Amino acid sequence: MAKKHFSAHSISLYMFPLVALVIIVTNMFSNDPLINRMIAVVLLMAGWWISEAVPIAVTSVLPVVLFPLLGVMDGGTASEEYFNDIIFLFMGGFILSLALEKWNLHLKIAFKTLMLFGSKPYRILLGFMFTSSFLSMWMSNTATAVLMLPIALSVIKEMETIYGKEAMKRFKVGLLVGIAYACSIGGITTLIGTPPNLAFAAIFKSMYPHAAEITFSTWFVFGLPIYIILLASSSFIVYRLFPAKFSNGDSFRKYISKQNDDLGKVNYEQKRILVLFTLFALLLIFKNDLTIGSFHLPGWSDLFPFKSYIKDGTIAMLIAVMLFVIPSSSARGKKLMDWSTAVKLPWGIILLFGGGFALARGSVDSGLTQWIGESLAKYSHAPLPVFIGINATFMTFITTFTSNVSTAQILLPAAGALSQSIHLDPRILMISMTFASSFAFILPIATPPNAIVFGSGQIKMKDMVIPGLILSVIGIITLIVIMYLWGFEIFHIKPSVYPAWAINQ
Repeated sequence: MAKKHFSAHSISLYMFPLVALVIIVTNMFSNDPLINRMIAVVLLMAGWWISEAVPIAVTSVLPVVLFPLLGVMDGGTASEEYFNDIIFLFMGGFILSLALEKWNLHLKIAFKTLMLFGSKPYRILLGFMFTSSFLSMWMSNTATAVLMLPIALSVIKEMETIYGKEAMKRFKVGLLVGIAYACSIGGITTLIGTPPNLAFAAIFKSMYPHAAEITFSTWFVFGLPIYIILLASSSFIVYRLFPAKFSNGDSFRKYISKQNDDLGKVNYEQKRILVLFTLFALLLIFKNDLTIGSFHLPGWSDLFPFKSYIKDGTIAMLIAVMLFVIPSSSARGKKLMDWSTAVKLPWGIILLFGGGFALARGSVDSGLTQWIGESLAKYSHAPLPVFIGINATFMTFITTFTSNVSTAQILLPAAGALSQSIHLDPRILMISMTFASSFAFILPIATPPNAIVFGSGQIKMKDMVIPGLILSVIGIITLIVIMYLWGFEIFHIKPSVYPAWAINQ
């Protein structure tokens, strides 16, 4: 008889449901049975998400099954959480990124940017990092890493031919590590750049429906200085730890120029997609009024009588629809986008978002977030900068070992409840923890870009640990400073005032 081998996946498959059942039967955490049931669902989903005992997308639909059976929420209400304007914002943005790839516009952008940065070693590194970070503002961090890795590997191979493998030994590692970090850094800058940002937008809206909308433009204006500081810091750290042993990069510049020439001139399809790409960014940034101190710029949505009806998802899907309408000149009867390409949408990630939103809604409706907030309030006596730092550090540490989007979906509602219990504007903790969820630079498992680059087999785990640790610390300190010097002004936050919309949630 064959022996049975128990893997971590198989153990998790049975262990977490058993733990959930024990919690429900014993009411071990709270006197309120509903809170215990919700805790059981959270632990079950978190355990299966982290261990991937079943596919992540399958775990994500558990609220539709468990909430009605446990009396947390009716099935219709739970199902509604799986499609909202945030989901459509993600879908529209990803369709646009698929169009970029379909017509090789992403390669044009990459090579043109690298040519602009020059041929010296540090400029080459900065060129790759800036290109990666810029693309990840609009595309999935994972998709950007997948896109940039083969480009980087082909460039590295050419440079090894030109300068020798020994001269490229350390610089090669730095280039790959820099791309991984840049993908995460770029993602924090826009609401669509990384899944935790979208999770925050939906969770915040669900918990505080009467609060002013966190728009694409306000998020971008707040995140831009953090992005600049982290990109500059990370490029400097990586270059110092992984220096190049060559100085003249003229041969590299000729190589990039040749690759760009081989792509040919910008064609009709690429021009139209570039116009739509630019239009997408401008419409998102300038949709609502932008006020910084005495400066005020009216948003274009003021032109419509029902401006509050226009969401970021509306804009994303408008651009997506236009891609299916505008014809291609190179293929008769074809459009810029076709459904066979669009079905490559990461439907599993969309279900993951939905599951997180349902989990957040269930946590609020069951009273779980309020219970957690009251339990954690005893740590709130620390000065506000320290308190923000503690929460940001906790989030960064946890997401070093777990999925940042899953962790954000679990902890952000708790941060909102904690803020409520101590009468602190919820945006302070929730926004800080959302940014901190993208500061997990230390291990390959921390983020998909780290894992993708590590999977190339060109770097070792230790190559990420030291620069990642330094960058994580810089990220947390930068976050605290920018929140105080810039964030309170951008989001109109008064630390000593608990907003009315948080009371009337």
